[in-house]
Amino acid sequence: MALILIVDDDPAIQLLLKRTLTNRGYEVSVASDGAEGLAMAKELAPALMICDWVMPRMNGIEVCSHIKSIPELSTTFFILLTSKGSVEDRVEGLDAGADDFLCKPIEMFELQARVRSGLRLHQLSSDLQQQKQILETELAEAAEYVCSILPEPLKESDIEIDVRFIPSSQLGGDSFDFYWLDDEHLVMYLLDVSGHGLRAALPSVSVINLLRSKQLLQVNYRKPSDVLRGLNETFQMTQRNDKYFTIWYGVYNKTTRQLVYSSAGHPPAILLSPNPNGKEAIQAEALKAPGFPVGMFPDADYDEHTCKIDNSASLYLFSDGIYELDLPNGGMWGLDDFIEELKLYCQNSDRHLDRIIERVKEISISDRFDDDLSLVEVQFD
Repeated sequence: MALILIVDDDPAIQLLLKRTLTNRGYEVSVASDGAEGLAMAKELAPALMICDWVMPRMNGIEVCSHIKSIPELSTTFFILLTSKGSVEDRVEGLDAGADDFLCKPIEMFELQARVRSGLRLHQLSSDLQQQKQILETELAEAAEYVCSILPEPLKESDIEIDVRFIPSSQLGGDSFDFYWLDDEHLVMYLLDVSGHGLRAALPSVSVINLLRSKQLLQVNYRKPSDVLRGLNETFQMTQRNDKYFTIWYGVYNKTTRQLVYSSAGHPPAILLSPNPNGKEAIQAEALKAPGFPVGMFPDADYDEHTCKIDNSASLYLFSDGIYELDLPNGGMWGLDDFIEELKLYCQNSDRHLDRIIERVKEISISDRFDDDLSLVEVQFD
């Protein structure tokens, strides 16, 4: 049975309200001032409160503000009992979080109607909150699954890979992977599905599972352009599926030190190499290739490019969420700025990807990212 808490310093009002509501079958508790009422509310978690506005030891506005600030009591329906009838007073009560008003002298039929209405709304709010908690739990489990299928950092004698993944919400559309096709060829890719949430995460997970299982038909997984063609045929946009994704896909041959790559509308990977003959210690090369995002056009073609990986070079794969940042001066931090930050980072002998993430957070005007952030660092010996 729903509990109603009456908070009033007038014994006659207490008795009237309690007797009327008890006779209607409600469970009723009574407090004699605001401080006592707040303490009882924290203990009993009532479904509905009827609270006098003017009281000693915390007035009704103060009680209401405290109640609405407590997550466990957020669905409690709060009725302010008052003789104040001006618009300004009602605005003050609403701003404090009051859900309804009951004017003195109290009309019993109005009291009962407002209590019935308040309890219905409390029940609806409670049901919505329970559904929200169920949904959040399911989303957390889905996010945990997505994170569980992402690869762990790799450390071998001639190659080392580190990663960072920060979704803008519980679930994001970014994902990445890297693994050995055989003893010589290492696959590495990063993709970004349009949008956020579950509808973006599901295609992202599907791509990872599809590529790992090598289920694309008539595809040479050592040829990036072939892989992107196969993905584009499989993930075409339809009336039921409006999602597309960008991807950068590369295959590294550790024997020849050749990297073959293709791109489907994705930001270029950045290759940083020592530059002993130049003015700068580090030279940067943007590994980009033309190509429409996967899913947009059924007959899209994808180019393939090759580059040589020098000793002590580093390769960075990322989504655009790491460099499309609003700056405090109203401008935007862009790809060129991010590349310069990477060059500074690579001159540090004690590298750690968290330093880049913290630097990006310092630059952005927001405490959280508006888009998913993914970063893969590949260091070649």
